[in-house]
Amino acid sequence: MKNTRSGLWKARQEVAYYACQIRLDAPTFAHAVRGHWGIENRDHYVRDCILGEDGSRIRRKPGLFARLRSFALNILRANDVVNVSQSLFANALNLDHILAYRFT
Repeated sequence: MKNTRSGLWKARQEVAYYACQIRLDAPTFAHAVRGHWGIENRDHYVRDCILGEDGSRIRRKPGLFARLRSFALNILRANDVVNVSQSLFANALNLDHILAYRFT
């Protein structure tokens, strides 16, 4: 919680419980959890925020458009694009890039 007078945050501790079928040591388990969140941040966040999947108003066959978004994201990732938002903006402004093999 933030103190509104001083502007400082009060320190707190959180505990999270995970169910797992195999016994793992702490470093291995931490690596697995961080790897899961890496996928979440790399794929789902980009699809939701950058490609606008959550705000989509498509009601007929939304799965088709989800696959098209995945296809576009896979093409960008295959071309070593790190910043998807910047790449989409750059390619939207230049029609020559639409059919090009390498995206900026």
